[in-house]
Amino acid sequence: MKYLPGAFALVCIVLVISLVMVKRSDEAQHENDAGALAGGSNQLTLAQAQITGCNEMLLALSNRLDESVSASWASSNRLTEAESNLDLDTEQITNLTRQVAAVESEKQALDQRVMDLTNQAAGLTRQIASNQVSLEQAHQDYALLENRLRRDVAERLVVERKFNHPAELQAQLQNLKQHPAGVISTEGI
Repeated sequence: MKYLPGAFALVCIVLVISLVMVKRSDEAQHENDAGALAGGSNQLTLAQAQITGCNEMLLALSNRLDESVSASWASSNRLTEAESNLDLDTEQITNLTRQVAAVESEKQALDQRVMDLTNQAAGLTRQIASNQVSLEQAHQDYALLENRLRRDVAERLVVERKFNHPAELQAQLQNLKQHPAGVISTEGI
């Protein structure tokens, strides 16, 4: 659009110069010959046709320039829209990157928690096995204690019978008299 007025001025200058030359030529020709007037008139008509052609060409160039400006504005609008979309996409990528980092961090925390729970489960399994061994030992100890209790109850019954039976009690007293307290044992009673 900058060149249009310059081009138009140049064309006008060229046309003005042409007109001046045509006019001088016409005056010289007019003085020399009346028939040359018709030739000058023809040249003027030709020049006017050229000016009309130039004007049409300038109008066509002006229309193309307007189309180019419109296309430039459309391209500028598309560029602005693309830059806006790029900014939005960049922001979305940043947000997604943050979300991925957060999910990774959460995954690591969950993996650590799973590992801790696995270790706890292994510890509990060992403790259950240990408790099972202790329970089996307790059952064995219980069986031994139960046998000991039965034996002790049986011995107590035997001792009670001996003490409840007067003849036996007399035999025990005799035994104690004969054997002092240092040599007496529970089996001896």
